[in-house]
This record gives sequence, C-alpha cells and structure tokens, in this order.
Amino acid sequence: MDAVLSVDVSNSMNESDPKNLGYEAMKMFIDMSMVDGDKIGVVAYTDQIIREKALVKLNSPESKQELKRFIDELNRGPYTDVAAGVDEAVKILESTEGEQGRTPLIVLLTDGNNSLNNNQTQEQSDAKLSQALQKANNRKIPIYTIGLNADGKLNSDFLKRISAETGGKSFSTNSAGDLPKILSEIYADHQNLKVIPLEELIGNGDFQDVKVTIPNASVAEANISMISKGAVEVKLTDPSGKEQALSSPNIIYTVSSAYSLVKLLSPIQGEWNLKVKGVDKDKIDISLVYNYDIQLMMSPLSATSYKQGDIIPVRAQLVAAGQPVEDPNLYKNLKATLLVTDITTKQKSELQLTIGAQAVDGKFEIKDAHEYELRAKVEDANFVRESPSIKVSAIANTSVTAAAVPPTKALVAETKTPWSFYAIVAAILLVISIGTAFGILAWKKATRGFVGQFELVVKDEDTGDKSSPQYKRLSTFRGRVQLHQLLQLLPEFAETKNLIFRPGKGDTLILENRSGCIVEKGGRVVEASKGLEIRINDRVHILLKQTNKSVSLEYLR
Repeated sequence: MDAVLSVDVSNSMNESDPKNLGYEAMKMFIDMSMVDGDKIGVVAYTDQIIREKALVKLNSPESKQELKRFIDELNRGPYTDVAAGVDEAVKILESTEGEQGRTPLIVLLTDGNNSLNNNQTQEQSDAKLSQALQKANNRKIPIYTIGLNADGKLNSDFLKRISAETGGKSFSTNSAGDLPKILSEIYADHQNLKVIPLEELIGNGDFQDVKVTIPNASVAEANISMISKGAVEVKLTDPSGKEQALSSPNIIYTVSSAYSLVKLLSPIQGEWNLKVKGVDKDKIDISLVYNYDIQLMMSPLSATSYKQGDIIPVRAQLVAAGQPVEDPNLYKNLKATLLVTDITTKQKSELQLTIGAQAVDGKFEIKDAHEYELRAKVEDANFVRESPSIKVSAIANTSVTAAAVPPTKALVAETKTPWSFYAIVAAILLVISIGTAFGILAWKKATRGFVGQFELVVKDEDTGDKSSPQYKRLSTFRGRVQLHQLLQLLPEFAETKNLIFRPGKGDTLILENRSGCIVEKGGRVVEASKGLEIRINDRVHILLKQTNKSVSLEYLR
C-alpha cells in the first residue's frame, strides 16, 4: 500500500477538532499498517502546502514513530483550498508509478469549503482540482474523503464528487471523535479487509474479558483497536492460556490519547483472551482487522481459442509469496463466485463456485459468440479477494489477405550524363545544408525563450521559517537561467549557479543539476545531472549543501 494522508490544517480546525483527534486518527492508520511493506506520506495544507512528508516505508517501530511525530508537529494557518491538498497528494503518488504490487490511495480530511486569499480565484482552484482528479483517475488512485461537519456548513456533495470520480468513498461526521473509526474503515476497505466489531464495553474500573479469534494460520497480522476518551489498561493471553508481554517480538502495543492498539504478528490460530480495564463509565469500542498477505489467482485456461457452446473449467487458489496456500481453514467459510462480463454486450453476471480444501472450482459455458472477461472472487467474514481478469473470446477469427500490387515499371534514364558527376554535386550540397541546419538549430536553442513563471519559497531547515512566495517570470531570460539568478545572485546561494534551467519541448523545462544539491520531485530524490523534465504545475524541492536551507519551486503558467 502507498497511502498519502492529506489533512486540512486551516485555522477553522481549531474549533472543529480542538483535541486534534484527526491527527490521532491518522496515527492509528499508521499503526495499523503492515510492519514491512506499506508506505505512507503526509500532506498538510491550507490554501498552500504547509508541510509534507514523502512516502516513508514503515518497516520498523522507529519509522512509524518518526511519521507520527511529524503529524504532532503540524501547525495551522489561514485559508483553505482543497485543490492544493489533492494536487500535492497526487504528485507524491506519481513518483511510485511502475512499482509492481503497490496499491495507491489518498485520504483527504477537511472541515469545510474553500476559503481563498485575494491572490487566487475559485475558477483557478476548480481548474487545479479538475486536473488533479483526472490524473488520479488515470492512475487508478482512489481518493477517500472525510468531511468534518462540526459547524453544519460542510459541502458534502463536493467531497462525494471527488471520491466518486476516482473510485474512492466519502465519509462525513459531526464529531471529531468518529475519525479514528472512519480511518480504520478506510484502511480495511482499501486492503479488501473487513472491520470486525468485537465488543462495546463500558468501563467499570475492573478488567473485562474480550474473546479474539484467530481463524487460521494464514493471518499475517491482527490489529485490535480500542477507541475511548480515557486511557485503558490491557492484558493478553494466548490460546494456551499463557499471558503474553505486550512488548515482545510478535506483539506491538501502541497507546495514544484517543486509542490503544495491539498488533499480533503471525498469531497462533485459536481463541485469545484480551482483558481491558477502562475509566469508570467510559465507552470503549473494540474492533479487529486482520492483515492477510494473500492474493487470489486463477489457473491458466485449458485452451487458447473457444467457440459458442464450449464449457470452460475454472479454478482459483489463494496464494502467498507466489505459492498456493495449503491451509484448509482459510477455505472453510469462503463464499466464491465467478464474475463474468460480456464485453460485447456490457452485461455482467455471477456464477457460484464450489469450495474445496485448497481451491475453488467451477465451469463457464460460452452461450454466445462474444468476448468475455472472467474474474474469481472469494469472501468471508474477514477479507475479500478478487483475481486478475482473464479474457476469453469465442468470436471467429477472420484472416485478411492483402491485395496483390502490380509491379511498377522501372523508369528508363534517357540522359547520357555520368552518374558520378551528380553524386559529387549532391554530396557537396548535402554537407552544406547539414552544416547550415545545425548552425540554425544551435542558434535557436541558445536563444530560445521561456514561458511561465516559478513560485519560489526559501525555507530555513533549522528553524522551519519560510519566506513569502516570490513569483519569478521566466520570459525575461533566453536559452538558460541559473537558479542563482532567480535568487538575486545572493552570495549565500552561490552553489545554486550550477542548477540550470533550459526551455524544453512545448511548455516544459529541463533542469540540469551540476551541483552537489539534492533535487526532489514528487517527494522523492531524483537524478537530474542529465536533465529532469518539469511540466506545468510540477513542484521541485532542492536541498542545499553549503547552507541548511531549501528552495521549493512550482512551475506555473
């Protein structure tokens, strides 16, 4: 999973979420993520990006703690532009394109409508949002929106549209206290898992028992979350009756002001016992989410071509690390179906599959000479999985034979002039024309003009202070411009003279980094020594070496 949590940090959140429960909910989302493999980034926005954290691979308790500490340090500011939060989150996820097995998503949290400053219009914001949603849709990045409707003025239809256009889901609540539960539902939904409610306790000052069932040996992780206003105490006993330490190699226990979470790693199958003691009369919502590192794969079909009336055997298996899962308990309570799409007519149907000890099986009859798409789906109380699709065609092949082309008659040369004379003249003219062309191209390249402008912000990495945005029009430069020139040739930025921008194709720019500075794009370090293409609305972050400062540049029209 590659997730970006984009959170509204406008000043209005001080009233909507005075206890920062939105931050706590994001931290629980981080704690629920799998110990090795998930990546999460954070964007904090008002009408601009206040702070951001690129995707962090959460492969240790320390990496999770660092990201949660980043969230705790977020500050709030004036104005709101949802487009800014969406656009930046999409840019971060664009950097993961091409990585196999990654499932991206964006979680967008806001408490209201746009509140723009005088330098921006609603039309500009709408255009920016439309472009970002188009990119998200093209790259199959679902956006889950959460509207905190504390003042009753939330435009929920606006947030629903963002989710609907990208294949996500939209949530709204009047209370910030619901946010941890909502983030838990989003985590489960995106991972094709299910949130299993265990108990809703009322604290009485004593330990109360809660049964936790580990249904099979294929559970990679079990997340037991306890959401309450006050602190809780927890004890845990395994199926053998032995009490387990909450800080051990296979158990991770995290505590927050709004939740407690116990994560069991590769837990033993059977009945575990959780003892929970809460503050007297405090409600404690306890739920369970399993993490399964498994996929559903269909076996290759028995033939490559079919005709109307053929019956195709279908088999699908749960696999882990590329190998079939041999745990019969994993199949015991499954419901399995074959999802059929008639590509020719666009009609969809479902066929029931038979559950076996280590596979699901069935048959599909081709009723018409059409093209079909087949996918297997399995579901139980804990998870849902769908296989990649397989296409089946019963449309008869037709061969196309190209028409014979009559041979053309050779032209007969009637001149007696020796061919060598013309060859020499042609060669001389060719050399002259090539030299002239190269000269013209070199001159045009050296004097080519720029389009657009940069929004430039300098940040002191020691204090966190940022300069006010400066807008640098590029049309006054020809052929090339140094970043040092854009920084008014100030001596402290002398190392940036080896960061050079040139006009690219169309409206693009090419950045050449001949310095020791670090260039980041989309939240990731990128190689720019041989040229990095920058498009309209791209953001580049440059970390200086000789002074502890950074320069953020956004390329605008």
